[in-house]
Amino acid sequence: MAFILPDHPFNPDRLTSAVIGIASDLGWHDSGLHQHGRHQLLFAQAGCMSIELENKICLLPPSRAAWLPADMPHRVLMRGVVAYRSLYFTPQQELPTDLQVIAVNPLLREMIERMAFWPWDKPEVEQSSMMALFMEELAQAQQESWQLPLPADPRLAAWLREVKQDGTLPVRLNRLAERVGASDKTIGRIFMRDTGMTYQAWRQQWRLLRALELLAEACPLSQVAGQLEFSSDSAFISFFKQHTGQTPLRYLSSRGGSPLPS
Repeated sequence: MAFILPDHPFNPDRLTSAVIGIASDLGWHDSGLHQHGRHQLLFAQAGCMSIELENKICLLPPSRAAWLPADMPHRVLMRGVVAYRSLYFTPQQELPTDLQVIAVNPLLREMIERMAFWPWDKPEVEQSSMMALFMEELAQAQQESWQLPLPADPRLAAWLREVKQDGTLPVRLNRLAERVGASDKTIGRIFMRDTGMTYQAWRQQWRLLRALELLAEACPLSQVAGQLEFSSDSAFISFFKQHTGQTPLRYLSSRGGSPLPS
């Protein structure tokens, strides 16, 4: 049975088939830091999830999938309801061995859905034709990733945990400096050293990723603008268009997302 309940214990490394697929509807979920002996492809048919790696966070709205190579430590976070799909592959020479976040076209989307519901004992000879097409699509998929590098300085650890857990807008630089007992310049140097970005640029990138996450969860545009402390809906639309080249509605429509509620 490929559809599992949220509290169902599951370890893909205990199974023997070359391809293992699972599907589940999950609400708030934190997988904890873990790794597999298999390659993994993560995808959400609906909803949005993020993947925390050693030094960055990758966002996965429904238009993207993440390829995680075997033995890569990762943590999967979901704040809203997510139609979760995950495929696990026995490592073989033809499969990628590096992290990739890829655009999911309609064909690849349907293949992921079918493979996620495969019986775990499906004979490999019956998997071969689908696997050949899947690997071709995977190799040709456009790589695109919304990522947020994370600072590693221990003085920011407690604050960073709260930011990742709560999803609230990070405070401005002077407030952060007050909290950790350092000067604005010190905080600025930490972010440039650890992330390659100024704190203001990092905060704006966080703002954009959170906006994409909320839009993927079908939050009304005005609610997104309010949560991210924009002065108006039009200010948020202008910010979004500046960073993506599209309005929020056009962005979602071009990637098969759900229309925004009024």
